[in-house]
Amino acid sequence: MRDRRWRLSLLLAAAIALAVSGASAQETFKVAIGQLGLWAVDAPRLGQRAGIFRKHGIVLDILGTSGGGGTLQAVISGSADLTVGIGTAAVLRAYSKGAPIRVIGVNFTGAGDLYWYVRADSPIKRLTDASDAMTIAYSASGSSSHNVVLAFLHEIGVKATPTATGTQPATLTQVMSGQIDIGWSAPPFGLKELAQGKIRIVANGNDVPSLRSQSVRVDMVNAEVFERRRDAVLRFVQAYRETLDWMFSSPEAVQIYAEETNVPVELAAMTRDKFQTKEAMRNDRLSDLDAVMAQAVRLKFLDKPLEKEQLAELIQIPPP
Repeated sequence: MRDRRWRLSLLLAAAIALAVSGASAQETFKVAIGQLGLWAVDAPRLGQRAGIFRKHGIVLDILGTSGGGGTLQAVISGSADLTVGIGTAAVLRAYSKGAPIRVIGVNFTGAGDLYWYVRADSPIKRLTDASDAMTIAYSASGSSSHNVVLAFLHEIGVKATPTATGTQPATLTQVMSGQIDIGWSAPPFGLKELAQGKIRIVANGNDVPSLRSQSVRVDMVNAEVFERRRDAVLRFVQAYRETLDWMFSSPEAVQIYAEETNVPVELAAMTRDKFQTKEAMRNDRLSDLDAVMAQAVRLKFLDKPLEKEQLAELIQIPPP
């Protein structure tokens, strides 16, 4: 009996040690995400729910922001470890000013996932119909929607006044109440109102020719976190890419996304298949960076393009 108890004690101790070891092997990252609920930035939340990040020894503490500068500042200050889906031009600008950040992936290429809309009774049929007395929305300074709106003004000749309106729900409220003439959004948000005839889409981000081949959003990590926890960051990227493969191959992913965002499954599928596609969300290929920098200089996000040595330090995207 004494031997049996002794063996049971050893087994229990081994089990406890194994559990503690497994817990300590899990790395936790604080992830700041602007505009939570967009398919293009939802890989962390979906992948965590599916158990993919945990399989790679990663646990995510996800917090939502209103996008743009708020998200960027959270990572720069260290209150968040990393972010996904931050505007490329804003990242280049922040780095050029000395911000301790590194790019670890591409979030989106092109701007076809963003659209601009008006109330159904608006006289505006196309963006160029808007006068300088009207307003056109973007989320926050430095966001990808801000970058597109500035491109509308410079490349298409839009005259409306750019106005920060925050989140998509906040923007819709302002459009429907008449405070804003042209709102911004990204699917699946707004597709229900579109189907109900409450709003009309008047522009898409890819209406700006120069943006169609540019990687407009990237994934970014605090530089100190990258240096100190490089192996864990690499495992995060591996889990992120595995999650993307799952998102575009599994009906379960669309079902979970529909539940998370409280939209019908068919609208969730439309978001994936028509707006935020697998090719646009390819994580390992940074496209047309020279054009991104040239436009950033033209729009006064950058004083001048970054040097090769600067880009080599900033861009730390792991190979496929």
